[in-house]
Amino acid sequence: MSNVSSRVKFIGLAFALALALAPAAFAQGGTTTAGANSRTVASGQKMTIKGVVTRRDADSFVVQDANGVETTVLLNDRTSVKTKGGFLRSGTNYGVTAILRGLNLEVEGVGDGTNLVASKIRFNESDLRTARAVTSNVVPVENRVGAAENRIGQVEQNAQRLSGQLDELAAVSNAARGGAKAAQETADAAVAGVNATNERISALDDYQVQNTTSILFKVGSAVLLPDARQKLDQVAQQALSAKGYVLEISGFASADGSTEANRRLSQRRADTVIRYLVENHNIPLRRIITPYGYGELQPVADNATREGREQNRRVEVKVLVNRGLIQGAPQMSTPSQNPNPGSSE
Repeated sequence: MSNVSSRVKFIGLAFALALALAPAAFAQGGTTTAGANSRTVASGQKMTIKGVVTRRDADSFVVQDANGVETTVLLNDRTSVKTKGGFLRSGTNYGVTAILRGLNLEVEGVGDGTNLVASKIRFNESDLRTARAVTSNVVPVENRVGAAENRIGQVEQNAQRLSGQLDELAAVSNAARGGAKAAQETADAAVAGVNATNERISALDDYQVQNTTSILFKVGSAVLLPDARQKLDQVAQQALSAKGYVLEISGFASADGSTEANRRLSQRRADTVIRYLVENHNIPLRRIITPYGYGELQPVADNATREGREQNRRVEVKVLVNRGLIQGAPQMSTPSQNPNPGSSE
């Protein structure tokens, strides 16, 4: 009987310590947003705003102007995304995936009563390069910090809920040995559920590669071959049937020609694959990670041989699925009930 009481007291002290440490850890990772101002755009009101993208979601983003006022901008299929200037001042067309956090841009649109529905988005090529560099370095760190904050909050809530259960379990353990055993089983099941939930939360920023497909091209060409189209049809079918998928598309070239020419050629090959998937299979642009042409980098075969160069003239299409979404929700097991708590076993 004394051993059971000691175990219950030990569990109580452990959860009390968790409750004491959780608020301090959460305060270190949080950010202050009390001073932020937001703008509401009346329905039908035309507006042009300039600022920096501070938040990016699948079909929207938030722009903060020079006065610190934030405006939520909505994207649709009619939104035009281009760079400023260029030949005849026409600019270069981009997909909505080019809108990144930290990008300095100008938005024209019409209000829907709350937000601004964008019709035109313009920015400088140099600002886009800067935003891409910032995103590649900052976003992975922020994702890890955000996941850690979510886990801390979840543990704090679970600890508060379980602390009340532990008080009840202590009273049951003082009444009978059988009641103490049932209370211990309940506590173990609760801890297991918390651990399973934390593992699932940790996996939300982790993508698992389900399939990698190589699309080959002829020398100096960015035109899809019939065999390449069949492979892309299979990729699209697999992606559309997956839950929480994204596509990572990377272009490559063999060592034939100059380094700069091969870099541009590999980018055109990646753009060709994206255009085929979007136009023939309606793959949303928000599901496609910003493509990149690596040129001669990362060869998969020896460029000194003809067969090796053929393998290096390629585009790699990876289907990635969010590991946290495909995991099942944790199940809380029910401890066995002793019909006679006062009897010994």
